Amino acid sequence: MRTVRTLRSLLGICALTLGLTVAMAAAPTKAHAQVPVLCSETSLVNAIDSANAVGGDTLALFPFCTYQLTSAHGTSPHGAVGLPPITTPITLLGLGVTITRAPGAPAFRILQVEGAANVPGTKGQLSAVGLTIRGGSAVSPYPGGGLSNLGGTVSMLSSSVTGNSAIAGGGIYNDNGSITLTTSSVTGNQATSSGGGVYVNSGGVTLLGTSVRDNTPDNCAPSGSVMGCT
Repeated sequence: MRTVRTLRSLLGICALTLGLTVAMAAAPTKAHAQVPVLCSETSLVNAIDSANAVGGDTLALFPFCTYQLTSAHGTSPHGAVGLPPITTPITLLGLGVTITRAPGAPAFRILQVEGAANVPGTKGQLSAVGLTIRGGSAVSPYPGGGLSNLGGTVSMLSSSVTGNSAIAGGGIYNDNGSITLTTSSVTGNQATSSGGGVYVNSGGVTLLGTSVRDNTPDNCAPSGSVMGCT
């Protein structure tokens, strides 16, 4: 019973965090109860699949969990994706949560958001709070090792994108969509061509109190595409 009470208490903290940041992070268009997600790869994959199926949801990730992805659970013309592509408004509500590619797993990016501008019939919106995206590796020649936003909308608060790699946009790749990073960080990512941290093919990336640094061979590309990123 003590374990149950502790879990409920931690989920309550997550709920409070979301309530304080709802004005800053995009939220699902429908009102949904938070869906608790146990600390396992299968639980997270199934929760995203279910959220897409019902038109969007808020997923309360298990506090301080590291979700290790052992294989790709999504496919697209832009390469393999660790989690199912986000095609509806989904909030990933975390507290010290990491989503990472497991050691020895095949190459795949961690997250992909798909919107109508790139993928007809989709309306992907990702709101992430208290989340670290780590260890993604996009299959060459596809960009976006940690996160690829293809025509969707992404809002990340108090989150981190680190240790990911791709030909371009080692951490984040944006095409025809919009990304807002608030009090977050993009560090230690790598690209074989350019945009070690962030690569903007089109659309816009906004940094609010966010650090983009120590990425290889550069932080943001093309030069001048992300205001405040050098």
